[in-house]
Amino acid sequence: MTGGEEMARHPIVLVAGGTGGHVFPAEALALELRALGHALALLTDSRGAAWTRSLGGIATYAVRAGRVTGVGLGRRIRGAIELLLGALQSRRLLRRLTPSVVVGFGGYTSVPALLAAASLRLPTLIHEQNAYLGRANRLLAPRVTAIATSFPEVARIGEAYRAKTRLTGNPVRPAVRALRDLPYRPPAGEAEIHLLVTGGSQGAHIFSQVVPAALAMLEDGLRARIRLAQQCRPEDLDAVTDTYREMGLKAEIRPFFEDLAQRLGRAHLVICRSGASTVAELTVAGRPAILVPYAHAADDHQTFNARAVAAQGGAEVMAEAEFTPRALAARLTGLLARPETLAAMAGAARGAGHADAAETLARLTAGLIGRGRARA
Repeated sequence: MTGGEEMARHPIVLVAGGTGGHVFPAEALALELRALGHALALLTDSRGAAWTRSLGGIATYAVRAGRVTGVGLGRRIRGAIELLLGALQSRRLLRRLTPSVVVGFGGYTSVPALLAAASLRLPTLIHEQNAYLGRANRLLAPRVTAIATSFPEVARIGEAYRAKTRLTGNPVRPAVRALRDLPYRPPAGEAEIHLLVTGGSQGAHIFSQVVPAALAMLEDGLRARIRLAQQCRPEDLDAVTDTYREMGLKAEIRPFFEDLAQRLGRAHLVICRSGASTVAELTVAGRPAILVPYAHAADDHQTFNARAVAAQGGAEVMAEAEFTPRALAARLTGLLARPETLAAMAGAARGAGHADAAETLARLTAGLIGRGRARA
């Protein structure tokens, strides 16, 4: 049997679903593996089917999954039943697919399939996007062959797992990756200052409240230099737009920026959340940021992400409780008055980035072919 026939007979199975934070790394890995000639299959939940269109017809299978923590007792019992049924369903499916490797990307969609793969002694890999090992991945960590991380240090990865843990980074979109070679030039003298405010796919209401009030507090000359691009929720759009118009600030306010990567490339400073994808993009692009972790993120993982970048000098962190107009105005005044500080932050952020994350993850995945799972 030729190598190509072997790869077609034993596909690499990716397991991802739920939020984009889990789905995008799977998509990036899939594109890399396909370019290397590997056959692929996807196991996902009902929410994951939409993204497969970009992969040109990858074989996709829906599996059941249930959440067993953080909810009421009745829902936890139902979740446990769904998990068990999903594991049985996944086991039957994996026996039929005979995969060479099974790769999970966190979230409860990955649990039944990875448990089934481990029980079949298939090579297994989980990818953790955050600086805090998520609940699903904590359950799977003792059972898998290898663990890929996006940060050098990840909380809740025990010493027993260190030997099988590899730093790969978190893949970013090609448009952001292209910014890697775009130098950061801090605003000098009386030059324009490009400020980017983004709260994720749906914007952040707190930014719509705090950022306009903070900018109104800036000294007139500094505020006149600012060119603002701010993403905000549709329900906040009119009020925020009117506020900036009244203060005479040049601003573009939209619920979504199609050209967000280009705006990131122009930005002298970014105010944003600290989700895994956002942090990966900031560091690959090498742009300084004020990070405001989402206070209700599971296990407070956004705070861990933000602190990891700040520890390397690439960002400053403001907890939501500290994110007031007066505090933000003071922070902006201090940073924008020191171009050399912004340049140093940009360099530190770039140093923390992993532009080759998708290739590194693909090499790690391919290297597991033929290996059994590690014993905890």
